[in-house]
Amino acid sequence: MAFCREIDPVLPEDRDHELEDQAFELVSSASSLAGQVHPLVQAGVGDLVRSMNCYYSNLIEGHNTLPRDIERALAHDYSPEPEKRNLQLEALAHIEVQRQIDSQTDEPADPVSRNYIRWLHREFCSRLPADLLWVRNPETGERVPVLPGEVRTRHVKVGLHIPPVGEHLQDCLERFEKVYTAPLGKFQKVIAVAAAHHRFLWIHPFLDGNGRVARLMAHAMLRRLGIGSSLWAVSRGLARNASEYKALLMAADRPRENDYDGRGSLSGRALQEFCRFFLRAGIDQVQFMQTLLDPGSLLRRIELYCRDEIQAGRLPRASYAILREAVLQGSVERGAIPALVNLKERAARNATSDLISKRLLISENSRAPLRLGFPMEAVERWFPALYPTGP
Repeated sequence: MAFCREIDPVLPEDRDHELEDQAFELVSSASSLAGQVHPLVQAGVGDLVRSMNCYYSNLIEGHNTLPRDIERALAHDYSPEPEKRNLQLEALAHIEVQRQIDSQTDEPADPVSRNYIRWLHREFCSRLPADLLWVRNPETGERVPVLPGEVRTRHVKVGLHIPPVGEHLQDCLERFEKVYTAPLGKFQKVIAVAAAHHRFLWIHPFLDGNGRVARLMAHAMLRRLGIGSSLWAVSRGLARNASEYKALLMAADRPRENDYDGRGSLSGRALQEFCRFFLRAGIDQVQFMQTLLDPGSLLRRIELYCRDEIQAGRLPRASYAILREAVLQGSVERGAIPALVNLKERAARNATSDLISKRLLISENSRAPLRLGFPMEAVERWFPALYPTGP
C-alpha cells in the first residue's frame, strides 16, 4: 500500500521541549476554565462562543458577517440583501456543525479520518446557499461547482503551492489518517492538532471550504482530547493575528531547505514555528476567556450594565439581583423571585417579564426555570473585546 510521504514530517522536532511545555500549559489552562462557570451558564456561553468562532473563522476567509447579523440569523431574521443573507446562512452553517461537535452528535469516526473530514465538509456545505457553492477557475474563468463532501478531482493552486491531485491526493489523505491516529503521548497529541492543521491545508482536499473544515477539525480534535470545550475557540486567536497565521502556513508549505531542516519532504523548522504559533493562540484564547468568565469580574460588569440601564429607564430596579442569581446558581425559579428581590408578586412578575422580553433571561417554556441570556447588546458590555469594536 502506497502512502504519500510528501507531508513528512508529520510532527515537528521538539528537542528543547518548548512545544510540549506549551501543550502542558494549554491543557492546564483549559482544565481550570471549565470550573469557573456554572454548567447551566456554560450552555449559554457555549452558544455565544460558537457565534464568535464562526465570526472569526469566516473573517479569516474574508467574509465579514457582523455579530448583530449573526444574532439576527439565529432568530431567522435575514437581510433582504442577497449577499448579506448568504453570509448569514454561511454563519448558521458553521454554528450548526460546531454545535454537533460540542454536543457529541458529530460523526463518530476520528476527526482526522477520511470519513470525518468528508462529513465535516458535507455538513457545512450542504447548508450553504447555491451562490456560495462554486469556485472560478482563474485560468479559464469557468464556474466549477463545489460538491458537499466530495474530494476534488481537479488541479488547484493555493498561493505558490500546488496541492496533490488524483491518486496522489488519495494517498496523502490515507497517510494523513494513518499518522495522526497513531498512538501518541497526551502532549504529543496536542501538538499533533497544530501539525495536522497545516498538513490538512497543504493537502487541500476540497475545491473550497478547506479553511473552515480545518478549523472545525481542530476544534473536534481538541474536544476528543478533553481539552477543547464550548467555552473557548482558537479561531479568534488565529484571526486576530491573521497575517502571521497565513504567513506561517505558507512558510510551512516550503520544501526542506537543508540537512538541518528536519528529515522529511517539507520544512521541519517551519512546521515547528507554525505549531508554536497555533498553540500560543490556543493558550491566549483560554486565558482570555478565563478573564472574561471570572465570576467576580463578570458580575461587576453585569452590575454596571444594569445600573446604567436602570438609570436610563430601560430596566427595572430589581434586574441585577435576578441576573446575579442566574449567574451564581445557573437558573432562577420563577416562584422564588418575589422573595429574592423583596417585591410583591405582581411587581416581581413585571420585572421578570421585562428581562425576558429583552432576552436577558431565557427558558425552555413558560413554566421552566429562567437562565441567563446573552443578547448582543448586553454581550458588548458583559464581554468586552470578544468582538472587534464597531457596529
